[in-house]
Amino acid sequence: MKVLTEDEARCVVRELVTAVTPHDRQEAADQEWMLAWIDSGAPLFRTAKPATPPQHLAVYAILIDDPTRSIMIVDHRLAQAWLMPGGHVDDQEDPRASAVRELAEELRIAPGFHPAFGDAPCFLTVTQTRGVDSHTDVTLWFAFQADRDAAIVPDEREFAQVRWVPIDGRQGWPHGVFDPGLERFLDKLRTRLGRTPAVVG
Repeated sequence: MKVLTEDEARCVVRELVTAVTPHDRQEAADQEWMLAWIDSGAPLFRTAKPATPPQHLAVYAILIDDPTRSIMIVDHRLAQAWLMPGGHVDDQEDPRASAVRELAEELRIAPGFHPAFGDAPCFLTVTQTRGVDSHTDVTLWFAFQADRDAAIVPDEREFAQVRWVPIDGRQGWPHGVFDPGLERFLDKLRTRLGRTPAVVG
């Protein structure tokens, strides 16, 4: 996989962030913060675990099963939260390649990007992580077209379990901690994919 130069990587990340159309004030504020961060010349990529530098890029890979309007969430052991598959962007890696790599590493699958979004991020967030090594994840969310009946091989070191859950309501969702941007993301996703006539909550 091609490793970008520092200048190329910064340009790619900036283009991806700029490609996002914010759904709400918070996403617009996060996008503005990200662009200022990128343009400041600050390091963008994690270079040492667990949190060096303390602000760095991460990705989520959102697996969407269109016929059942559902997405996959994973019970992440380290984070002790229900999240989407994903992880940190390697040094000078294209974040799109990061999302593809994480799906291959964590679930042994290689789906294509979702046609409603292409390879641009569908959402972005700036989030302070929980726990001892708290840091700021600057996260680009990418959407993939998936089949919930297709075989997956979850990395049991990473995930306690995986689950498909509905986009349009919270029936069947587990109890627990979720990414703080989840509800806003789901609202944006429903808007982009089209809302169902009745949303069950």
